[in-house]
Amino acid sequence: MNTDNINTVTKHYDDSNVFAFYKVSLNNDSKVYFVPLDPANSDYQAIQEWIAAGNTMIDNGGNS
Repeated sequence: MNTDNINTVTKHYDDSNVFAFYKVSLNNDSKVYFVPLDPANSDYQAIQEWIAAGNTMIDNGGNS
């Protein structure tokens, strides 16, 4: 996943309202990607870079 292609990043929560994974949409396709909370995962790393660059992540506070 290239940070230039990220369109939206949304935090998703499990049934206990615990942050469980990221949901990502890209600019160049209509697919949705589910990214685990694993710092060793390259997609997770891309999301962290995207956020650090000043992009806004969607966080529905456990209601998603």
